[in-house]
Amino acid sequence: MKKRNLSKIAAALALAVLIASSLIQTNPVYAQDNGLVTVQSKMGFEQTVDQLKQGVAKNGMMVMSEINQGKMLAMTGIKLKAVSVFVGNPTVGNKLFSADRAVGFVVPIRVNVYDDANGNTYISYVKPTSQLSALNNKQVDMIAKMLDHKLEMLTGMFAK
Repeated sequence: MKKRNLSKIAAALALAVLIASSLIQTNPVYAQDNGLVTVQSKMGFEQTVDQLKQGVAKNGMMVMSEINQGKMLAMTGIKLKAVSVFVGNPTVGNKLFSADRAVGFVVPIRVNVYDDANGNTYISYVKPTSQLSALNNKQVDMIAKMLDHKLEMLTGMFAK
């Protein structure tokens, strides 16, 4: 009797996981409990990267660095399009570093643009509030919330 109940529970859990994963895959914007936000772009890869950089500049931020992961991984035989763009604002950075110098493990914020095997383009980042909450600093938390909002607005422009 107990084995039957356990198998029913296992089947129900498996169904719940299957349903949840299908919802995540079909929803163009989703956030996970760990703070990871992924947005499916309505544009192709190159256009998404270009428009992201322009959007960063128009929203009072700047691209501070860029890593072309696809280009680096091509040396190993992997073919993919993937770029990480590090965005920030020196004035906001000043406030954050003045509140707690350990913020450097998060800022500038890393925004990743990549494509999947089907040619769909995605933008992903981890919410600053999720990363910076470890510092337990009210001033940092307040600024992190503002950064969450800015990133949500910025990446929302790309949502399919």
